[in-house]
Amino acid sequence: MKPSTTSDPARPRRSERPSPWLRLLPGISPKRRGFILAWWGFALTFGGMRLLTWLIHIDVAGVGDLQAGGVHLHHYVWGILLLAAVGAAGLAERSARARAWMGLAYGVGLALIVDEAALLISLEDVYWDTEGGVSIALAIAVIAVAGSVLAMTRGRRASKADRGES
Repeated sequence: MKPSTTSDPARPRRSERPSPWLRLLPGISPKRRGFILAWWGFALTFGGMRLLTWLIHIDVAGVGDLQAGGVHLHHYVWGILLLAAVGAAGLAERSARARAWMGLAYGVGLALIVDEAALLISLEDVYWDTEGGVSIALAIAVIAVAGSVLAMTRGRRASKADRGES
C-alpha cells in the first residue's frame, strides 16, 4: 500500500506556523512587532559595529577591513543594500512574519548607515576622529527617541487572531 500524499491536517503547514517572534515578543501585535525588532536590531548592530571597528582599529589578529579590489568597503554600503532589499520586500510581502523580519533587517541596515553618518556628512573617513562623534550622538539619539516612542505608545495586546491562535 502506497503512503498517502495528503498532508496531515493536525500538522500546521509552514505558512500556518506561528512566527518565532511570538515566543520572543509574546502579546505584541504583529504591526508593532516590526518596530520593536527594528529598534533592537538598530541598537545591537550599532553596538556590534562599534566593537568590531574598535577591534580592527587596535589591530586584533584575524579581524580586518573588508576590501574589494584594494578599496575599503565601509559598512554603510551594506546598510544601503539591506535597506534597498527591505524596501523591495515591503512592496511585495505583507505577512506578519515578513513584517517582523523586515523590521529587524531595517534596524540593522539603518544602524550600519548611521554608524558612519559622520563620514557621509564630511565625505572623509573621520570614524575615530573627534568629528566621528556625530555618528555616536546620532545613534544614541535614535535609540533614545525610538525607545521612548515605543514605550510611550505601547500598543494594545495582540488578539488571538493576531497571534495565530484559534
